[in-house]
Amino acid sequence: MMSNIDTSRIDLEKVKAAASKMSSGYDQAAPAQAEPNDEDNSKDAFFAQVAEMTEAMIALHGRDFAIGTLVLAAKFVAEGRPLIKRDTGHGEAAGAAKS
Repeated sequence: MMSNIDTSRIDLEKVKAAASKMSSGYDQAAPAQAEPNDEDNSKDAFFAQVAEMTEAMIALHGRDFAIGTLVLAAKFVAEGRPLIKRDTGHGEAAGAAKS
C-alpha cells in the first residue's frame, strides 16, 4: 500500500543544515543556506514523483521488480537510450532486449 507522504511539510533548510552540521564533525553552526530556487524545487518534485511511483511498484509487484526497473532505467539513461518508444504515441516502455 502506498503511503501518503506530504513532502510540502518537510523543511529542507532544516534537513540541509542538520546534514551539514553532522558531516562537518564540529559543533559549529552550519553556514546559512540559500533559499531553494526553481531548479531545486523542480528536482524535489521529480524526486517525489519517482518515490510515489516506486512505492506503487513495490506494493503491486515487490521490491525486486522496483529495483530492477529503476536500475534498468538508470542504465538506459547512462547509455543515452530512449526509455519509451516515441513512435507509437502511447508512451510504451522500450523493450530491454531487441528482437
